[in-house]
Amino acid sequence: MSEDHVYMTLAEGHEDDSRWAYGTGFEDPLHGVDTTVPDTVDAGELAALCVALGDDALVSAQRLAEWITRAPELEEEVALANIGLDLLGQARLLYSRAGQVDGTGRDEDAYAYFRDAADFRNVRLAELPRGDFAFCVVRLLVLSSWRLAQFERLLGHPDPVLAAVAAKGAKELTYHRQYAAEWAVRLGDGTEESHSRMRKALDKVAPYLGELFTACDVRDEVVAVLRQVTEEAGLPMPAYRPSSGSGRAGEHTEHLAPLLAELQGVARATPGATW
Repeated sequence: MSEDHVYMTLAEGHEDDSRWAYGTGFEDPLHGVDTTVPDTVDAGELAALCVALGDDALVSAQRLAEWITRAPELEEEVALANIGLDLLGQARLLYSRAGQVDGTGRDEDAYAYFRDAADFRNVRLAELPRGDFAFCVVRLLVLSSWRLAQFERLLGHPDPVLAAVAAKGAKELTYHRQYAAEWAVRLGDGTEESHSRMRKALDKVAPYLGELFTACDVRDEVVAVLRQVTEEAGLPMPAYRPSSGSGRAGEHTEHLAPLLAELQGVARATPGATW
């Protein structure tokens, strides 16, 4: 087993040694950024992209929050909570930008709490039930690798706000991916039980990979990461095929509505309340 090898290799090109644990998330990523939508940017397309990326982050954060009091160790509980908070922060920025450019003036709460499941545009992998820790690791590895590849492409987006959000998020997602990769190797190359659970988790994730690659063409980057990690862990590379549905089109599993009901319950019971 060589966790350090995977960690260092995946970190290549991301030499910034900052981590969420050291307070990098407290800087305002939009300080000094011009929020005017450039003439070359279609406001509708920009808003739709921000909502989709925001929904991915919000739903993923909610699933990670379910690990509070359930993680195998306190250290991992804190780590997963902080990863969820990173994603929640990304969702807030993306929703705020969407509200600025879509003409509605909606704030982040309106997007998060007052839309039904059919209005969400997150990929379906994010909404699947919590599962065991192996599934949490595999899902986090896949989604963080996929999201990081998207954010790296968005660094050059003509909208300066989205580019700034991507710059901040890429640093966070680099850590998320490294965290998941370390655990994937540790569990895959661990006991017979942990190896078996990782294989089952990969099988559960595989049917949803096609949707990710359809939603955003970053397949080569994601596959390269998955192949590297699975080889190091002694695990099979998950197979993927064209998706039969799309969360981006509002086609969700039966698991999203109950998740949103729990997330949105207080806000809908007391609309307009502040605390």
